[in-house]
Amino acid sequence: MPPVINKGKCSQCGTCVDICPEDVLFLDPDEESPRVVYPDECWHCASCVIDCPQEAVRLYIPLPMRL
Repeated sequence: MPPVINKGKCSQCGTCVDICPEDVLFLDPDEESPRVVYPDECWHCASCVIDCPQEAVRLYIPLPMRL
């Protein structure tokens, strides 16, 4: 699953967009928060989760990747 962004917590700082190694996220100034444009490309590295200053990004790791 791709990252999930809590629009209520997101401040549109763009940190998650800048830090993502696969450019999965895109920040459009007209939207409330960044959006996931390439969900299948997510590596589940959690960079966006770790570096988000607002703790607005969550990542749900698929079960096969947890084993």
